[in-house]
Amino acid sequence: MNLDFPVENNEGGKRRFRWLKWLLLSLFSLVLIAAFSVGGIIWYFSRDLPSLEMLGSYEPSQATRIYSDDNRVVGQFYIEKRVFVPLTRMPKELIQAILAVEDSRFYEHGGFDYIRIIKAFLTNLENMRIRQGASTITQQLTRSLFLTPERTMKRKLKEILLARKMEMMLTKDEILEIYLNQIYFGHGAYGVQVAARTYFGKDVSELQLAEVAFLSGLPKAPNDYSPYRHPQKAKQRQGVVLRRMVDEKFITEEQYRKAYGQDLFFQKMAPDEALALHFLEHIRLYLIAKYGDDAVYKGGLNVYTTLNIDMQRAANQAVKTGLRELDKRQGYRGPLGKYEEPAEAAEIAVSSLIVGDILEGHVTQISDKEGYALVQAGGVTGKMLMEEMAWAARRLKGSRLEDLQVIEKPKVSDIVKVHDLIKVKVKKAGKEGKGAFFSLEQEPAAEGALVAIDPATGAVKALVGGYDFRRSEFNRAIVAKRQPGSAFKPIIYATAIERGLTPASMVLDNPVVYTDAELDTVWKPENYEEKFYGLITLREALTYSRNLATVRLLEQVGVRNVIEFAKRVGIQSPMTRDLSLALGSSSLTLTELTSAYAVFANRGVRVEPTLIISVSDHNGRVLEHRELAPQQVVSKETAYVVTNMMEDVIQRGTARKAKSLGRPLAGKTGTTNEFTDAWFIGFAPNLVAGVWVGFDDNRSLGDREAGGSTALPIWMSFMQESLSRFPITPFSIPDNIVYAKIDPQTGLLAPPGEEKGVVEIFVRGTEPKEFKVETPTPTQFFRLDEEEASF
Repeated sequence: MNLDFPVENNEGGKRRFRWLKWLLLSLFSLVLIAAFSVGGIIWYFSRDLPSLEMLGSYEPSQATRIYSDDNRVVGQFYIEKRVFVPLTRMPKELIQAILAVEDSRFYEHGGFDYIRIIKAFLTNLENMRIRQGASTITQQLTRSLFLTPERTMKRKLKEILLARKMEMMLTKDEILEIYLNQIYFGHGAYGVQVAARTYFGKDVSELQLAEVAFLSGLPKAPNDYSPYRHPQKAKQRQGVVLRRMVDEKFITEEQYRKAYGQDLFFQKMAPDEALALHFLEHIRLYLIAKYGDDAVYKGGLNVYTTLNIDMQRAANQAVKTGLRELDKRQGYRGPLGKYEEPAEAAEIAVSSLIVGDILEGHVTQISDKEGYALVQAGGVTGKMLMEEMAWAARRLKGSRLEDLQVIEKPKVSDIVKVHDLIKVKVKKAGKEGKGAFFSLEQEPAAEGALVAIDPATGAVKALVGGYDFRRSEFNRAIVAKRQPGSAFKPIIYATAIERGLTPASMVLDNPVVYTDAELDTVWKPENYEEKFYGLITLREALTYSRNLATVRLLEQVGVRNVIEFAKRVGIQSPMTRDLSLALGSSSLTLTELTSAYAVFANRGVRVEPTLIISVSDHNGRVLEHRELAPQQVVSKETAYVVTNMMEDVIQRGTARKAKSLGRPLAGKTGTTNEFTDAWFIGFAPNLVAGVWVGFDDNRSLGDREAGGSTALPIWMSFMQESLSRFPITPFSIPDNIVYAKIDPQTGLLAPPGEEKGVVEIFVRGTEPKEFKVETPTPTQFFRLDEEEASF
């Protein structure tokens, strides 16, 4: 018997026990150290974690939306374009699609999904590259709201900690609601509501399964899955989302096939948001001044404006076309440059050619014999006939109009050369890349502006501040002050009518010289035609825009009285206090003078012009609402008499081209010295519009480029389109207006039977009481002698 064995076994057991005890203590120490380390790390990174308190009253950055007069969105101001919608308004399929593709265990984990991390790790390990992410919806939301997009361990730890805190603070539905309103869907769309509007033109509640599947695939890589840039990738991604929905048993295979086979029709990008950029910019500046940057760019204001989309389109087209026509009369400035063949040419679909579009192209071939050039533009090669470039025979060799050279009997090769880079207009689009025709164009150098106002409400229905907002943001309709020339004359004649004169009152139109001894100056006004016409009626003087007669009329009624009248009808700019006021020497804005004409159209009632009807916050609370405050600033009789006199300007005066519009219209042309500014302001009973054309640097528009030839065609184009929605109605005649037949040579009553007499209008009590005195002819004198002898 071995008596030592139990002793040896006992010693070995003690050693094993000590070793086990040491191991356990070491493990405990390591766990303790690890716990303290983790705790320390958590404490360290938690020190500068952002507060989540704002989530309790989450109000995401929302775009301010600008609406037209028929409640269509015409513009938005935003840092992130977003409109908040509650989860209850979102279709069930959208929520399911997002969960399926982004976080299928969202309602099971606590903000950090360990199972998903393991699965992602194994998948990525198997493929030897990162193919699957593990961030939960909660993590993505914390990253979007509070963290930078940098890919570092520090940011990831913060993301996890914030996700855990968020899960303890909010319910799952609250987290999901914020997430769906926060995430980016591409093309400036943040949140599901703006995404639905941007891509499909729908409210989010109206989306179908195929559409929600498409949208749900975007947040992973919005640019890569854009249907406008990568339609094939977008379709594939939609299929991935639908397949995940099947896997999660949200939809059936049949629903998958039907949705994936459904055609998707995407909106054109921002169809109306480039329509009225000067109008929108003026509103933006006003809103910032009143409500501040945060309210405008993040507060989700709703701004309801007076803008009429159809009228604005007509205004844009009229100004662009009118300036292009003017530019062609001024001469061709030559090609943009020489075309250089790119290493890899981009293909543009033939369907992108639209008649009227202005494109950049280059000349590929010339035929003087056949009279055409071949031009490649918009991915299509088309013909440009000689007749479509003949205007360019007037070549402008320098910046001044005096440098114009005219090529007699020009050939195609005199106008363009092969490889010339030019602007062309599509005259005929052709089919399948064949049969296209172009005309030669160039960007206008001059600028123009147009404003249209409803005279009854003061609502600005259309506004163009320049040829192209991208070229110049300066608003020439509201901000620019220019001399209106003869367009100011109706203010003077209205003052005269108000002070008791009539359209039949006589005024002298003859040469006059004014000297100022103190300033040692001499002023000798002249008529446009450099002629003078003697005694004429006020109607004739205004109809034919006689400068000399108007200066004398101003002298008669008084400068002070005219300025007082001008202020009453809405002209606030400082005015010159001398007789040059008669020729429009004071610099005014187009909008203020147009709104003054609106007083005549509105029977003497002034309504302050406005662009905004109301402003409300994103909850619908009204912040401001415009109330009409009409004021009778001129008698309706005076307003009608002046309107009637301006009707003659169109019927037989300086604006008689507009007679072709075939409806009651009134207005006045305006031209300044050296043809620097061209104006036309005119109106129908329900719409007044003003047009200005000129150079920003006050260069001349060219010889005889007056208001009637330069601004009037733009006005006519706009009014023809815009007035088509209104019935033809005459100007309303006040009860206190009477008619009398007068002799236009004297302004007195025409004798009975007088063939040359004309019917004139008068405010009751101002009509002439005396008849024209006949001057006897020699024969009549002989008869008188006979009668006296027989007597």
